[in-house]
Amino acid sequence: MDTELARTFLTVVTSGSFVNAAEQLHVSQSTVSTRIHALEEHLGCALFVRNKAGTTLTAAGRQFQRHATTLVRTVELARHDVGLPPGFSGTLAIGGRIGLWEEFLLEWLPEMQRCRPTISIRAESGVEADIMQGLIEGRLDIGVMYTPQSRPGLKIQQLFEERLVMVGSTPGRPPVPQSDYVYVDWGPEFYTRHNTCFPDFTGAPLVANIGWLGLQNILKGGGAGYFPARMVWPYVKEGKLHIVENAPEFFMPAYVAFAVEHDEHVINDALSIMHRIASQNHGASNPTHVLKRTRQKPVLVP
Repeated sequence: MDTELARTFLTVVTSGSFVNAAEQLHVSQSTVSTRIHALEEHLGCALFVRNKAGTTLTAAGRQFQRHATTLVRTVELARHDVGLPPGFSGTLAIGGRIGLWEEFLLEWLPEMQRCRPTISIRAESGVEADIMQGLIEGRLDIGVMYTPQSRPGLKIQQLFEERLVMVGSTPGRPPVPQSDYVYVDWGPEFYTRHNTCFPDFTGAPLVANIGWLGLQNILKGGGAGYFPARMVWPYVKEGKLHIVENAPEFFMPAYVAFAVEHDEHVINDALSIMHRIASQNHGASNPTHVLKRTRQKPVLVP
């Protein structure tokens, strides 16, 4: 199937009409209509209901939308992997947990570019399931996450241990979730240990799967939540956030996963830089370790 037809279909979906799609694609409305008609002929079904207000998807159109998205994305990934920009000798695709892009992988990225200036890098963010699937399918060369799953053909190495601390916008808070608590989903292990430590916890007014989102909400509107010490250290230092006394701490190892069979030189350089940054900036000498520790025994997350 011509991916241009799928791309036109998705543009009509997002823009809401053939007219708007034509403007976004810089083609005539008749061109958009011809492409959609050709796509419908190819699939043997109507994809849109057309009316004066615009277009709406038919049941078949809603089913095709997922496949069209996958088709276009796959072609884009193939173009990146095969069609190298001038001056580049290879590619590297890396996926990372969103929280690990903050500071750690954003430190690694420019170092990798300086070390390997002729390698074109594709960077993605996602949760563990997405990253693992990308590694298994071969779409990703490296995955950085908290809870990787052992799979044939993949090798896993620990990078550093993430320390999650409860911080709040005001000092002297009780060491338990309150009405302004922000729950950040750091994965299934954190969920289990969190429930063990706070058995009376019934839910938070805000649940976020992105640490940055939860942190910004607390900084702007107040509240408390669990975040990596490395992430909140600057705000604690400035007095914008405060460590919650006697709240349990959680420790989660951060790992890197990659294929056993790989481009040895490129992957080894990438891993070497990661381990160096992990050792220098996330080890015992890091200033986040001087954050005042709570009196309660830390809770270990395997």
